[in-house]
Amino acid sequence: MARPVEFDENKVLTNAMEQFWKEGYEASSVQKLLDCTGINRGTLYNSFGDKETFFKSCVDQYNRLSAKQIEATLGNAKLKPWDAITAYLNATVVEVSNKHRGLGCLLVNSLCESINYDKEMKKVVRSSQATVRKALLARVKEAHKAGKIKKGFSAEFATDVILNTLYGARVNSRDGKNAKQLKELLDFSVASLKK
Repeated sequence: MARPVEFDENKVLTNAMEQFWKEGYEASSVQKLLDCTGINRGTLYNSFGDKETFFKSCVDQYNRLSAKQIEATLGNAKLKPWDAITAYLNATVVEVSNKHRGLGCLLVNSLCESINYDKEMKKVVRSSQATVRKALLARVKEAHKAGKIKKGFSAEFATDVILNTLYGARVNSRDGKNAKQLKELLDFSVASLKK
Protein backbone atom coordinates (compact mmCIF):
# COMPACT_ATOMS: atom_id res chain seq x y z
CA MET A 1 0.00 0.00 0.00
CA ALA A 2 1.36 3.41 -0.99
CA ARG A 3 2.10 5.84 1.79
CA PRO A 4 0.19 9.14 1.68
CA VAL A 5 2.25 12.08 0.48
CA GLU A 6 3.19 14.40 3.31
CA PHE A 7 3.79 18.11 2.80
CA ASP A 8 3.06 21.40 4.52
CA GLU A 9 0.05 22.70 2.56
CA ASN A 10 0.46 26.25 3.87
CA LYS A 11 4.12 26.34 2.80
CA VAL A 12 3.32 24.89 -0.63
CA LEU A 13 0.56 27.45 -1.21
CA THR A 14 2.73 30.32 0.03
CA ASN A 15 5.63 29.34 -2.24
CA ALA A 16 3.35 28.87 -5.25
CA MET A 17 1.54 32.13 -4.46
CA GLU A 18 4.88 33.96 -4.48
CA GLN A 19 5.80 32.32 -7.80
CA PHE A 20 2.54 33.49 -9.41
CA TRP A 21 2.97 36.88 -7.73
CA LYS A 22 6.52 37.31 -9.05
CA GLU A 23 6.20 36.01 -12.62
CA GLY A 24 2.47 35.93 -13.30
CA TYR A 25 0.10 33.14 -14.22
CA GLU A 26 1.29 32.54 -17.78
CA ALA A 27 5.02 32.56 -16.99
CA SER A 28 4.60 30.28 -13.99
CA SER A 29 4.91 26.92 -15.70
CA VAL A 30 3.93 23.75 -13.91
CA GLN A 31 7.66 22.93 -13.68
CA LYS A 32 8.40 26.26 -11.97
CA LEU A 33 5.57 25.58 -9.54
CA LEU A 34 6.97 22.12 -8.81
CA ASP A 35 10.45 23.56 -8.31
CA CYS A 36 9.36 26.30 -5.90
CA THR A 37 7.05 24.06 -3.86
CA GLY A 38 9.18 20.92 -3.73
CA ILE A 39 6.23 18.67 -4.56
CA ASN A 40 6.00 16.34 -7.54
CA ARG A 41 3.59 16.50 -10.45
CA GLY A 42 1.34 13.75 -9.07
CA THR A 43 1.03 15.49 -5.72
CA LEU A 44 0.25 18.79 -7.42
CA TYR A 45 -2.57 17.34 -9.50
CA ASN A 46 -3.91 15.02 -6.78
CA SER A 47 -3.84 17.63 -4.02
CA PHE A 48 -4.49 20.89 -5.85
CA GLY A 49 -5.89 20.04 -9.30
CA ASP A 50 -4.73 21.66 -12.52
CA LYS A 51 -2.73 24.91 -12.77
CA GLU A 52 -5.86 27.09 -12.88
CA THR A 53 -7.30 25.45 -9.77
CA PHE A 54 -3.91 25.75 -8.05
CA PHE A 55 -3.80 29.46 -8.93
CA LYS A 56 -7.26 29.93 -7.40
CA SER A 57 -6.01 28.26 -4.20
CA CYS A 58 -3.05 30.65 -4.20
CA VAL A 59 -5.39 33.63 -4.60
CA ASP A 60 -7.33 32.28 -1.61
CA GLN A 61 -4.03 32.16 0.31
CA TYR A 62 -3.35 35.78 -0.71
CA ASN A 63 -6.89 36.71 0.39
CA ARG A 64 -6.26 35.21 3.84
CA LEU A 65 -3.23 37.49 4.22
CA SER A 66 -5.25 40.44 2.97
CA ALA A 67 -8.10 39.65 5.38
CA LYS A 68 -5.69 39.88 8.32
CA GLN A 69 -4.54 43.32 7.15
CA ILE A 70 -8.13 44.47 6.67
CA GLU A 71 -9.18 43.20 10.09
CA ALA A 72 -6.24 44.89 11.84
CA THR A 73 -6.79 48.24 10.12
CA LEU A 74 -10.08 48.92 8.36
CA GLY A 75 -11.85 46.50 10.68
CA ASN A 76 -10.43 48.10 13.82
CA ALA A 77 -13.36 50.00 15.35
CA LYS A 78 -10.99 51.79 17.75
CA LEU A 79 -9.44 53.68 14.83
CA LYS A 80 -11.13 56.75 13.36
CA PRO A 81 -12.03 56.28 9.68
CA TRP A 82 -9.09 58.19 8.15
CA ASP A 83 -6.67 56.64 10.65
CA ALA A 84 -7.94 53.19 9.70
CA ILE A 85 -7.62 53.96 5.98
CA THR A 86 -4.08 55.31 6.40
CA ALA A 87 -3.15 52.29 8.54
CA TYR A 88 -4.46 49.96 5.81
CA LEU A 89 -2.52 51.72 3.06
CA ASN A 90 0.64 51.64 5.15
CA ALA A 91 0.15 47.98 6.09
CA THR A 92 -0.33 46.88 2.50
CA VAL A 93 2.34 48.98 0.77
CA VAL A 94 4.72 50.79 3.10
CA GLU A 95 5.26 48.37 5.97
CA VAL A 96 5.60 45.14 3.98
CA SER A 97 8.99 43.56 3.45
CA ASN A 98 11.13 44.91 0.61
CA LYS A 99 10.73 41.53 -1.10
CA HIS A 100 6.93 41.67 -1.07
CA ARG A 101 6.81 45.40 -1.86
CA GLY A 102 8.94 44.70 -4.93
CA LEU A 103 6.42 42.12 -6.13
CA GLY A 104 3.59 44.66 -6.27
CA CYS A 105 0.15 43.11 -5.80
CA LEU A 106 -0.82 39.63 -6.93
CA LEU A 107 -4.31 40.83 -7.89
CA VAL A 108 -3.18 43.92 -9.80
CA ASN A 109 -0.39 41.99 -11.51
CA SER A 110 -2.86 39.29 -12.53
CA LEU A 111 -5.32 41.76 -14.02
CA CYS A 112 -2.52 43.38 -16.01
CA GLU A 113 -1.44 40.15 -17.69
CA SER A 114 -3.21 37.83 -20.08
CA ILE A 115 -5.31 36.40 -17.26
CA ASN A 116 -7.51 39.39 -18.03
CA TYR A 117 -8.83 37.51 -21.06
CA ASP A 118 -9.93 34.47 -19.07
CA LYS A 119 -13.42 35.23 -17.71
CA GLU A 120 -13.27 32.69 -14.86
CA MET A 121 -9.84 33.80 -13.67
CA LYS A 122 -10.82 37.45 -13.99
CA LYS A 123 -13.88 36.75 -11.83
CA VAL A 124 -11.70 35.22 -9.08
CA VAL A 125 -9.35 38.22 -9.03
CA ARG A 126 -12.14 40.81 -9.25
CA SER A 127 -13.99 39.13 -6.39
CA SER A 128 -10.89 39.52 -4.22
CA GLN A 129 -10.59 43.18 -5.16
CA ALA A 130 -14.28 43.71 -4.37
CA THR A 131 -13.67 42.47 -0.81
CA VAL A 132 -11.01 45.14 -0.32
CA ARG A 133 -13.23 47.82 -1.85
CA LYS A 134 -16.16 46.90 0.40
CA ALA A 135 -14.06 47.21 3.58
CA LEU A 136 -12.53 50.48 2.42
CA LEU A 137 -15.88 51.92 1.33
CA ALA A 138 -17.39 51.19 4.75
CA ARG A 139 -14.75 53.35 6.45
CA VAL A 140 -14.95 56.09 3.80
CA LYS A 141 -18.74 56.21 4.33
CA GLU A 142 -18.10 56.74 8.05
CA ALA A 143 -15.80 59.67 7.23
CA HIS A 144 -18.37 61.05 4.80
CA LYS A 145 -21.19 60.79 7.34
CA ALA A 146 -19.02 62.58 9.94
CA GLY A 147 -18.34 65.40 7.46
CA LYS A 148 -14.67 64.47 7.17
CA ILE A 149 -14.52 64.36 3.35
CA LYS A 150 -14.04 67.49 1.26
CA LYS A 151 -17.23 68.89 -0.21
CA GLY A 152 -18.21 67.53 -3.60
CA PHE A 153 -16.77 64.04 -3.14
CA SER A 154 -19.12 61.09 -2.68
CA ALA A 155 -17.96 58.16 -0.56
CA GLU A 156 -17.92 55.95 -3.67
CA PHE A 157 -15.76 58.38 -5.65
CA ALA A 158 -13.38 58.91 -2.72
CA THR A 159 -13.02 55.13 -2.38
CA ASP A 160 -12.22 54.81 -6.06
CA VAL A 161 -9.58 57.57 -5.77
CA ILE A 162 -7.95 55.74 -2.85
CA LEU A 163 -8.04 52.40 -4.66
CA ASN A 164 -6.62 53.96 -7.81
CA THR A 165 -3.75 55.40 -5.78
CA LEU A 166 -3.26 52.10 -3.96
CA TYR A 167 -3.09 50.10 -7.20
CA GLY A 168 -0.81 52.70 -8.75
CA ALA A 169 1.46 52.58 -5.70
CA ARG A 170 1.67 48.82 -6.03
CA VAL A 171 2.69 49.10 -9.67
CA ASN A 172 5.24 51.77 -8.68
CA SER A 173 6.54 49.52 -5.91
CA ARG A 174 7.10 46.76 -8.45
CA ASP A 175 8.97 49.32 -10.54
CA GLY A 176 11.33 50.07 -7.65
CA LYS A 177 9.90 53.06 -5.76
CA ASN A 178 10.91 52.85 -2.11
CA ALA A 179 8.65 52.88 0.95
CA LYS A 180 9.17 56.60 1.62
CA GLN A 181 8.19 57.60 -1.92
CA LEU A 182 5.13 55.35 -1.83
CA LYS A 183 4.03 56.70 1.54
CA GLU A 184 4.22 60.26 0.19
CA LEU A 185 1.94 59.30 -2.73
CA LEU A 186 -0.55 57.53 -0.47
CA ASP A 187 -0.57 60.35 2.10
CA PHE A 188 -1.11 62.94 -0.65
CA SER A 189 -4.10 61.03 -1.99
CA VAL A 190 -5.70 60.76 1.44
CA ALA A 191 -4.99 64.46 2.19
CA SER A 192 -6.63 65.49 -1.10
CA LEU A 193 -9.92 63.93 0.09
CA LYS A 194 -9.79 64.56 3.82
CA LYS A 195 -11.49 67.50 5.49
